[in-house]
Amino acid sequence: MTLKQIEAFYWAAKLGSFAIAAQRLHVTQSSLSKRVAELEESVGAQLFDRSSKRAQLSEAGQRLLGHAAKMLELSETMRSEASTASGLTGICRFGITELGSLTWLPAFIRSARHLHPGLLFQPYVDLARLMERLVTRGELDFAVAPGPTQDDEISSHKICEVECTWMASPNRIASGSILTPKQLEAQPVITMTEGSGMTVTVNHWALEQGIRLQRTLASNSLMAIVGLTAADIGISYLPVVFMQPWIAQDRLVAFRSKPPPPGLSYYFLYRSDDKRDLIPAMRQLVASSADYGNVSEPEAASNPIHSRKRNI
Repeated sequence: MTLKQIEAFYWAAKLGSFAIAAQRLHVTQSSLSKRVAELEESVGAQLFDRSSKRAQLSEAGQRLLGHAAKMLELSETMRSEASTASGLTGICRFGITELGSLTWLPAFIRSARHLHPGLLFQPYVDLARLMERLVTRGELDFAVAPGPTQDDEISSHKICEVECTWMASPNRIASGSILTPKQLEAQPVITMTEGSGMTVTVNHWALEQGIRLQRTLASNSLMAIVGLTAADIGISYLPVVFMQPWIAQDRLVAFRSKPPPPGLSYYFLYRSDDKRDLIPAMRQLVASSADYGNVSEPEAASNPIHSRKRNI
């Protein structure tokens, strides 16, 4: 019986898939299956119900899963106490929203590479709710997104709050205007698609205030929304500091509503059962790097992101 066999069994059981567990452990699916089979031979019992499409535990597997968790936690504790200053190693897959990739991601990567030169970073840029699912399934080690999450399997820690407000073309609304709910309802609104944490925040606020927003377009690209707003297609809910270059160039104006729109809270999301040293180390780095107003040049964020998945 080896720790690699126990690790293979544990994650296949927790993630419900040999394929996803293999991806998380950076091995082939056949290697992971072999480790599980070897563990089953060692304990003298079948740990999974092979008749199920998912990695469903047998009765013996259910009895042993808690023991496997304790053994892996003890192993991680020993590694942590014996670790040197060389930092973490391996692959770190994490999720980040488009706004994060346009602002604090470069600073985070620089700091993380300096502290952990043996760690390979693979960012995944997508919408908040989609990244949550990938964290739950174990395909991402963590994600930084608007929240908090409603998933019981995910722990969330607030990183920061980003001030947002309504914005429009100068041809549509005068800068500094304050719109009533009725006036706001008369405006076409451009939003992110339903998987966006930003959209969830606006929807929840509008529901609480009894405001029925008139939507005309939805996009999964923040920068596409900025362009559509500047083109006077409608109004949108955008981060204040990040949008200052466009406001300074008179391409957009900020205005308010009464009641005012909410702020956007960002959270560090990870599986509650993930006890690796990677998680607190990355959480600390994210907390020190996450500046959503960090845009030094207007041109730096003037082009939409065309690809969701980026490897660095």
